[in-house]
Amino acid sequence: MPIVCGPHFQKHWYNWWRGTLYWVGYGAVYLPEGFQEEVILAGLCIEGPEYPLVLYPTVMNSLPATSRMQKISVLLFLAWVCFLFYAGIALFTSGFLLTRLELTNHSSCQEPPGPGSLPWGSQGKPGACWMASRFSRLVLVLIDALRFDFAQPQPSHSPGEPPVSLPFLGKLDSLQRILEIQPHHARLYQSKADPPTTTMQRLKALTTGSLPTFIDAGSNFASYAIVEDNLMKQLASAGRRVVFMGDDTWKDLFPGAFSQAFFFPSFNVRDLHTVDNGILEHLYPTMDSGEWDMLIAHFLGVDHCGHKYGPHHPEMAKKLSQMDQVIQGLVERLENDTLLVVIGDHGMTMTGDHGGDSELEISAALFLYSPKALFPGAPPEEPEIVPQISLVPTLALLLGLPIPFGNIGEVMAELFSEVEDSQPHSSALAQASALHLNAQQVSRFLHTYSAAAQDLQVKELHRLQTLFSKASADYQRLLQRPQGAEAALQTVITELQQFLRGVRAICIQSWARFSLGRMAGGAALMAAACFLCLLVSQWATSPGFCFRPLLTPMACGLAGTIVCAGLLTTTGLKLDPVVLGAMAAAGSLLPFLWKAWAGWGSKRPLVALLPIPGPVLLFLLIRFAAFFSDSFVVAEARATPFLLGSLILLLIAQLHWEGKLLPPKLLTIPRLCFSASTGPPRHNGTHALGLGVGLLLCIRLAGLFHRCPEETPACHSSPWLSPLATMVGGRAKNLWYGACVGALVALLAAVRLWLRRYSNLKSPEPSVLFVRWGLPLMALGTAAYWALVSGADEAPPRLRALVAGASVVLPRVVAGLAASGLMLLLWRPVTVLVKATTGAPRTRTVLTPFSGPPTSRADLDYVVPQIYRHMQEEFRGRLERTKSQGPLTVAACHLGSVYSAAMVTALTLLAFPLLLLHAERISLVFLLLFLQSFLLLHLLAAGIPITTPGKYISQP
Repeated sequence: MPIVCGPHFQKHWYNWWRGTLYWVGYGAVYLPEGFQEEVILAGLCIEGPEYPLVLYPTVMNSLPATSRMQKISVLLFLAWVCFLFYAGIALFTSGFLLTRLELTNHSSCQEPPGPGSLPWGSQGKPGACWMASRFSRLVLVLIDALRFDFAQPQPSHSPGEPPVSLPFLGKLDSLQRILEIQPHHARLYQSKADPPTTTMQRLKALTTGSLPTFIDAGSNFASYAIVEDNLMKQLASAGRRVVFMGDDTWKDLFPGAFSQAFFFPSFNVRDLHTVDNGILEHLYPTMDSGEWDMLIAHFLGVDHCGHKYGPHHPEMAKKLSQMDQVIQGLVERLENDTLLVVIGDHGMTMTGDHGGDSELEISAALFLYSPKALFPGAPPEEPEIVPQISLVPTLALLLGLPIPFGNIGEVMAELFSEVEDSQPHSSALAQASALHLNAQQVSRFLHTYSAAAQDLQVKELHRLQTLFSKASADYQRLLQRPQGAEAALQTVITELQQFLRGVRAICIQSWARFSLGRMAGGAALMAAACFLCLLVSQWATSPGFCFRPLLTPMACGLAGTIVCAGLLTTTGLKLDPVVLGAMAAAGSLLPFLWKAWAGWGSKRPLVALLPIPGPVLLFLLIRFAAFFSDSFVVAEARATPFLLGSLILLLIAQLHWEGKLLPPKLLTIPRLCFSASTGPPRHNGTHALGLGVGLLLCIRLAGLFHRCPEETPACHSSPWLSPLATMVGGRAKNLWYGACVGALVALLAAVRLWLRRYSNLKSPEPSVLFVRWGLPLMALGTAAYWALVSGADEAPPRLRALVAGASVVLPRVVAGLAASGLMLLLWRPVTVLVKATTGAPRTRTVLTPFSGPPTSRADLDYVVPQIYRHMQEEFRGRLERTKSQGPLTVAACHLGSVYSAAMVTALTLLAFPLLLLHAERISLVFLLLFLQSFLLLHLLAAGIPITTPGKYISQP
């Protein structure tokens, strides 16, 4: 009887017991003796089960068995590959994620920052440390993400022009009113934050006066205690009482630094009111009690509103109005010895995000107010721009505290003017004294840091120290003759400011400077390791391949590198362990690559090793090269779809030129695992052309969802990427919600239809049952979560607690279901359903070639032969028992998707947690992504050549 199956099998010869080997094209299938009746192998075609082919028997007496690789050699080779990758990654990150040395030195009142007497005006005054204190109390209001333009008034419009109305403008009108009524008591500054603009790095800068480095950005969600000298430690050392309320990030940064604290959770960005309302509950009673010297209130509502709605939403206006009322209440309760500081730690983008270095992200508001006169003149028309870290030395000297040891900020000299003294000489001398103290502290830090680390430029350091020495000498001469030297005082102030700004510039340049040599070396080392894996993966398929010869050049290279490192060490040179590891990796890799080039390159070109079609490889190289061009990176949203569309057109043209297009329907016969359909044979490019047109359409639709980098000029992000909660109109929100749920249902339906077409939903296995019932539950939970978060603010007050709880529980349930499905899939990744029918009722048996994940190469390469072995064992006795009942028909379902079904299921399960992490309308993007993946795979499969011996025949 003929054996019927689909056309696609990989070329793996396998020698089983006795029997007949049936082959088709370049694939092989073993059918043991005893199966002399008709056997139908359903669903073997990649594109679909419509085109069965007939297998004809051929006798293979001797087939080469797979070579046995020595375990020790394989383990050594894998360890070598891991070492190569780790060495490359370490070398690259050492050049990219630069860090600076954190000094643990502390400033104290007993140790002045430099030689000389106390500054002018501090002798004999109470509370004098380095400088006499001007305030005994401080109220620090930190409004997270308070962008500078949030504090600006609504601009006046010219006649005939429409007024500019933005939700965030003019809502902090109390600041402008104070500036107009009390110009000598208040100032508004534009504070410039240093990137990265994440909360933990900004808090560190606002308390230490230092600069965060790139490596610190990774600890934003795992904050740890600050070891450097900071304002909190200085306050504690001076016995000041610090009361905190707000963001619980401070708890990890400054453990035990507060005499009283009210912490609230900070990372639920969808909660706009819990932290702010908790602060307001304790703020005014604490102020009225008077049991504090420094009061810190860290509000999060503005930042969370930006993340949830964006700055242009009406909710932002409500939140800023609430902050305005808070500022008014604080101003009314301030006493003359108290300074009020209102500051934003960073800004936000047009979409409410932060973390980068765009102008909107680094621009924050800084407002200072005191009930007594603080400034000698009226505020300027345009607010002054000051570095954010300048607040640290300024507050330290105003409170009579030592400046933190690692500070590199410059004091805001305007605040140290003698307002009550009408003599301009006195104000200039007071400013020069504050700047000189600040410069002495920075010079001491530079001297200590340069002795412990060598990452600052020596020539520039020498120039700055010379400038400081000259300015310090001029200042000491002025102290001896203070009268009649106004011009000389201004020169000293200018010199000190130049020194402080030069120090900050050199630190920014050194601590944020990439090491291009290390980055290039690490990338080259990882690329060479990938090429090594490619070579070995191709050689491993050859008969008789052994890993042991690969280890010889590796051992020689390592030995040579160790000898060279030993010789360098004996000469007294200091070797960086990262560089030493990279040298060892390169030394072990170069002999192998030379041997591979000499041995393999002389026989056949190395390009033949690449298992990637030529067009795909070409466009991958173009895409890789684009990352080295700033203009392509900026225009990435337009360049990438163009390259992908060009690739699709080239693939279709290549398939047409080479005549590799699959015939859509050649022959169809009735089968047990799916319904059949008939159609006339035809052979043209309509099938591939339809796939290409569908791909191009999906690419065009995906282009509607794009987010512009902040540095991209004249670019506007898609408004469809914002959450539904940011929409004001109820009808539009409902329509978009329906579209999102429809996309989610379409995605789930597409996956289920694909699995059903290949008969992957007929098995009673747990993983299959989870796909049938678990995925709909996950989709239902996701849709319910979207409904809650998009309309949480519209819920009745008595249901808001329930909505908030459900908004937390539903994502966890969906994530738990996804994890359960992945565990079931890992337990039984490959399942084949086998049906046997005779004159008796139909029987069903589920066969799995192995349990759990694949443990060897044979598990991956020989799935189908193992299934036949199971079939032989399962039906050996049944063949004898059913001979009298008629011929036995055995059907093995979904063999053609034995790998892809597990992969598609895993990707679908992973998609649900990702959907919960993004805005609702991202579901449309996920649907397009899955459609593009299916269409592209089918288009690539259309180019697989099919050759069959004999004729196509129908079922007898």
